[in-house]
Amino acid sequence: MNLSARCALVLSLLAFVALKIVSAAETGGISTAKPGVCPRRRWGIGICAELCSSDSDCPNDEKCCHNGCGHVCIAPYTAKPGVCPRRRWGSGICAELCSNDSDCPNDEKCCHNGCCITPTQ
Repeated sequence: MNLSARCALVLSLLAFVALKIVSAAETGGISTAKPGVCPRRRWGIGICAELCSSDSDCPNDEKCCHNGCGHVCIAPYTAKPGVCPRRRWGSGICAELCSNDSDCPNDEKCCHNGCCITPTQ
């Protein structure tokens, strides 16, 4: 690892520690977790910045989630109602690829094959 990468890593870690200290001081050391779970990370690395240190730093119902490099406020993952239809062999290629329900438009669910499919009720 070259010198500039090491310096960037050390500065990021120091910023994270400083955020934790300030956050703990503001909340009296109590971290309030919001309901829901962070969405599954997509491939790659997100912004390498600590934009939050706990859910209480985020507006509305957003959660403080790891993005592959830093932490950012993101809307929590919520599973859509319905059940994925039974597997059909040779059903073709996906119109939309997904990793969870929030990747799919409208009422479609992310099913076993990584495709957005209209669920059965």
